[in-house]
Amino acid sequence: MSNNLITFGFLGLMFVAFYFLLIRPQRKRQQQQAELTSSLKPGDRVITYSGIYGTIESMDEDTIVIKVESGTTIRMARAAVAQKQPESSK
Repeated sequence: MSNNLITFGFLGLMFVAFYFLLIRPQRKRQQQQAELTSSLKPGDRVITYSGIYGTIESMDEDTIVIKVESGTTIRMARAAVAQKQPESSK
């Protein structure tokens, strides 16, 4: 009986470790990404996951149009934005 208790205790400990090391950080990243995409507006300077720097020209529910330094505009998925550029960087 004590072997079963130790086994279940060990499995419980493994689940808790799995939750705090994998599940919780992933949920936090998803929540931060959702907050970022919902806070985007035209004029924001952004960096995409593919490394493209640009300014949001227009947007709709699922896509954004980014203007890059050469003046070219690119339409991409709204979820492709990794972060907003800090105000001081260019």
